Amino acid sequence: MRFTLALLLACATPLAFAPVPAIAQTAPENVQDAALLQFLDQAFDERVSLQPETLTQLGLKTDNDRLNDYTDAAAVREQALAERQLKEMRARFRPEHLSKGAQISFRLFEYDVERSRKAFAFRKLRFPVTTNGSPAGDIPVLLINNHKVDTVADAEAYIARLRDTERVMREVAANMREQAAQGVVPNIVNFAPARADAGKVLVGAPFDSGPDSTLMADFRKKVGALDAPPAVKEKLLADASAALTGPLRTGYNVLIAAIDEVAPLSKGNFGVWSLPGGDAYYADQLESATTTNLTADQIHALGLKQVAAIRQEMEAIKREVGFEGTLNQFFDHIRTDPEFKYPNTDAGRETYLKDARAVIASVMDVAPRYFSVLPKAALEVRAVEKWREATAPTAFYNQPSADGSRPGIYYVNLVDMNQTQKVQVAGISVHEGAPGHHFQIARQQELTGIPKFRMFGGYGAYIEGWGLYSERLADEMGAYKGPYERFGMLSLQVWRAIRLVLDTGIHSKRWTRDQAIAYFRANSSVSDTDIAREVDRYFNWPGQATSYMVGQLKIAELRARAERELGQRFDIREFHEAVLSEGALPLNVLEEQVDQYIAAKRR
Repeated sequence: MRFTLALLLACATPLAFAPVPAIAQTAPENVQDAALLQFLDQAFDERVSLQPETLTQLGLKTDNDRLNDYTDAAAVREQALAERQLKEMRARFRPEHLSKGAQISFRLFEYDVERSRKAFAFRKLRFPVTTNGSPAGDIPVLLINNHKVDTVADAEAYIARLRDTERVMREVAANMREQAAQGVVPNIVNFAPARADAGKVLVGAPFDSGPDSTLMADFRKKVGALDAPPAVKEKLLADASAALTGPLRTGYNVLIAAIDEVAPLSKGNFGVWSLPGGDAYYADQLESATTTNLTADQIHALGLKQVAAIRQEMEAIKREVGFEGTLNQFFDHIRTDPEFKYPNTDAGRETYLKDARAVIASVMDVAPRYFSVLPKAALEVRAVEKWREATAPTAFYNQPSADGSRPGIYYVNLVDMNQTQKVQVAGISVHEGAPGHHFQIARQQELTGIPKFRMFGGYGAYIEGWGLYSERLADEMGAYKGPYERFGMLSLQVWRAIRLVLDTGIHSKRWTRDQAIAYFRANSSVSDTDIAREVDRYFNWPGQATSYMVGQLKIAELRARAERELGQRFDIREFHEAVLSEGALPLNVLEEQVDQYIAAKRR
């Protein structure tokens, strides 16, 4: 999966933004371009000034003693601000007076505000606590991974956020209760894992007599590295301990109480069709995820077609390795044979990480033959922290900080190595790392001459489409060492095709959870643990799962068009630059960009 900023915010809507220190921009082509760039960057900063957590995620320390406002009133304020900014932009600028590049920025700002306006009507149908995550996990991730402690003031801000957690949890609990009163209750599968992960944050010192809790260990390490007198450090640690056992624990208990209160109201596991206004909500989610007007029925049919096609490719691999039996028996062989497993030990986990890093290194070695520009930011591979394994995705990407102080991070969930398949390591690594999300997202943040909202924004179909396209591209780049690794790539490809079928099946055709799991298992070698985790994700995040293959198919279609029309003049590096050089785009705008590249190349 993509990445996180606040993310796993819906990648289909613009990502959570964050202002950054002054960015070196290329000179705009005319006065109006320069004025528009200035306007859009000021609008960007104004909007993200309402999001302290996002400021921290992009490496800034502004308002780093506060957490976000989780009330509906805050959402109303943010949408009103966006509407005012759109009105002002339209009054001040005319597209015909702008260069082509500036016209794209104008169009995308319009698109983003109009899209958020449509989605705003359904905001109270989104669950704040699910197996996809919750503030109970997001806040520790923010503090541990993003909150830098370079000074005593930074440490005091960290403590202030520990205290502010109580307010956040009360706001989230109130939202849950309000939703439940309106008949909007999460599926029953969410409650036990969400409660368990929240409880894990409260394990260890100073909550009990054990070793330091995750947060206390992080704070102690950061304070220990400070250049400050021992007495100052001791006071900081004492204040953090008091904040953890006081406001933070109170807040977590408030959230856990809300989870326990709402859980009995859940009637089972259903798609959003069961919610008030759920059908309209799902149609909006599909439009947001795919940046197209494809209907649920069209996407479902596309998924069935792709599953059938990829199964044929898998049949060819099965024959190549000499397996005698049906494809489904081959799935079971891959799923259960110890040959394809890592030991379920710390050593096994380290071997997985070593193998993933080796795959990425091999891609980096040949990348200049496929890309004319590579991202400057470093890329790291890390295991998901123990305390959030139950609600973290199978794999995901965290984008670098804007100032370059934090690398891009490919996270993999290694909770149970018995359910982790060696054949998929290469495919997952290229999707989440290189040449997938890192080559697109980190590169986008390094673009110049475009407004900040485009540097740090995105569209799911483009972002995830690129990640999925990269899995096929990596085969051309020699990343897969033998048929089993190519089969692993195909198992990931069919996984995304299955998503088209299941997402629409669950939310439009009213499939049950058991029905969805059965279809998934019958058409892939994915482990049972990953299947259950994935299906629950689709229930909780309607529409998002459709973005991957819709985007990949469009990028593949555009490449085939360029190869056909340019013939011997086709250069893979130039094509990739045409796709990547403007950052994430809705698919219709991407198509325009590639068509312009083809036309220019043919002159």
